[in-house]
Amino acid sequence: MNGTSLSGLKVIITGGARGIGAAAGRLLAADGARVMLTDVLDEEGAALAREIGAIYRRLDVTDAAQWDAAVAAAEEAFGGVTALFNNAGVLHFGSVTECTPEDYRRVIDINLTGVFLGLRTVAPAIARAGGGTIVNTSSTAGLQGYGGLAAYVSSKWGVRGLTKAAALDLAPDGIRVVSLHPGPIRTPMTAEMDESIAATQPIPRFGEADEVARMVRFLFAEASYSTGSEFIIDGGAVTGQVLQF
Repeated sequence: MNGTSLSGLKVIITGGARGIGAAAGRLLAADGARVMLTDVLDEEGAALAREIGAIYRRLDVTDAAQWDAAVAAAEEAFGGVTALFNNAGVLHFGSVTECTPEDYRRVIDINLTGVFLGLRTVAPAIARAGGGTIVNTSSTAGLQGYGGLAAYVSSKWGVRGLTKAAALDLAPDGIRVVSLHPGPIRTPMTAEMDESIAATQPIPRFGEADEVARMVRFLFAEASYSTGSEFIIDGGAVTGQVLQF
């Protein structure tokens, strides 16, 4: 166990079958949290849930009815919900002229509308439980532009802004809302990316999902005086490049 016990944390994690969501689920469950993993990767999600003593539920984050059912199931299983890790997302490569309208809408629907539906559905449950925390996964692409990632950048800037609006809306209910901004992290989603892109960062490597999970734990357990804020874990990528002259 790392520091404070999370025995009072009752959390729903989207995109929980693998990558950052899976790493966070493992760590939070190991520290005593009650965890519901959700995803559309049923086999992987169910296997991980069995491994860590969590619950798995299929959830398409673009479907409001599935959100309603997931929250109801979590409240029934845990006796309430106190936290949400709004983490599900997809990556699509394509410039602003190459990205089709269909691809653009798909990325926005999953990465941004999915976060909105999570906030809209889970926040009342957290309020019923007396307050809690929501962590929304944005990206360094929510802090700066990247060529060839038009849809992804749009969605992640949207998550950053939505987080700030939600932090203000939900403050009277005792709910903190923060955004998480990973840089290049070694996950299945980034498996096809050339890791040399991190070579000129201050920390010249891809990060690991476990490193992000530790920040997620901090945001739920320790960051009690932060809301509407951005938390960056990127090896210094948005700081600038380390160049040798």
